[in-house]
Amino acid sequence: MARGKTSAYYAANPEAAEKRRRYQRKLNSEPKQIAYRSRLNKARRKRSLKGNPNDLSHDSKGNLSLESMKINRARNGHGNNKRYR
Repeated sequence: MARGKTSAYYAANPEAAEKRRRYQRKLNSEPKQIAYRSRLNKARRKRSLKGNPNDLSHDSKGNLSLESMKINRARNGHGNNKRYR
């Protein structure tokens, strides 16, 4: 399987990859981020989504609702969709 642009960049630039990993470790250890992940995990457990291909999508008010991965992840210019970039 071919690498994506980001993966290829970090493979070719180990210093940049380490800098990104340091940033991610710092971000993921912040209390606000831990609480955010905890809230999402609790919602997934409540809805028994283990093994379910659906995502919990955020609406504009921050509420969570079930939505297919394809629709949820295609929104806002992710992937090949350049609409919002």
